[in-house]
Amino acid sequence: MMAVSQAIAADNNEPGKGVSVTPIFPTIAEERFRGEVAIAGLEALGYEVKTPKETDYPALFLALSYGDADFTVHMWDKLHAAFYDKAGGDDTMVKAGDVMEGVLQGFMIDKKTADAYHITSVSDFKKPEIAKLFDSNGDGKADLTGCNPGWGCELIVEHQIKAYGLEETVTNNRGSYFALMADTMARYQQGSPIFYYTWVPQWISGVLVEGRDVVWLTVPFTSLPDGKNDINTIYQGKNLGAPVDTVKAVLNKDFAEENPAARTFLAELEISTSDESQQNMRMQKGEKSLSDIKRHAQEWIRTHQEVWNKWLSNARAAAQK
Repeated sequence: MMAVSQAIAADNNEPGKGVSVTPIFPTIAEERFRGEVAIAGLEALGYEVKTPKETDYPALFLALSYGDADFTVHMWDKLHAAFYDKAGGDDTMVKAGDVMEGVLQGFMIDKKTADAYHITSVSDFKKPEIAKLFDSNGDGKADLTGCNPGWGCELIVEHQIKAYGLEETVTNNRGSYFALMADTMARYQQGSPIFYYTWVPQWISGVLVEGRDVVWLTVPFTSLPDGKNDINTIYQGKNLGAPVDTVKAVLNKDFAEENPAARTFLAELEISTSDESQQNMRMQKGEKSLSDIKRHAQEWIRTHQEVWNKWLSNARAAAQK
């Protein structure tokens, strides 16, 4: 009888035992940390977590919709809404919870040039004399470090350059974002003006610090690619032009219905923007291997052990209902 009781207790402790799970994440190494935290939780619940698939965002949501992957913790709710809807939306997927609140994106320039020339808005770049300050290749146009093709922010930047009448004075440089940002930061270290699109959380905000090194630019009015312009884009009194967003966990709908423990855990998982930015900075300083990132995740879990245990307990309880 005791053996049976122990078996039941083990099953209750690991409701995911015997179930394999396939995560899917973006290819951005700096976003792997929150994925590893999620994996650790599912493994603690007994799930066998497969090697994560990595792809760009449109393909990521299609994979979740078709059941080629089971979950992600990387949906910017507003930024990626079009990708989500086109892939099937709520008919095939489930948004489980708010993994990270208060994520931002927008245009930034160096504070020194902003102060010297009283630049506060992207509209100022319509003036050829302002745009020329940020010209790094001699064509007279400001060079903007933009987003990779396949990222949601690429669509916003392309749309807003047209919406704000910047096509004649601004060049949107796209490619490998972090390689382009390395050049951007090198120009800053040399004392040259810089103009780039960015988001928070990530390590760049720890190198080019808002208010000390760089400043957000406002936009003259909210204009987004999907036309849903009544959304909140205001941060600390500034209209950044992009939604003040929330990162969601998303699951394949069938998987979510069959695995209440996984759904509950991912719904409760929460990481602050500052925690992820700090982890990203450790990567920038050299701790960037996958084993490093997994170690960072375990250290984060130990630091948040009490709430972590609560999330697991609630997930196990959900499986018993």
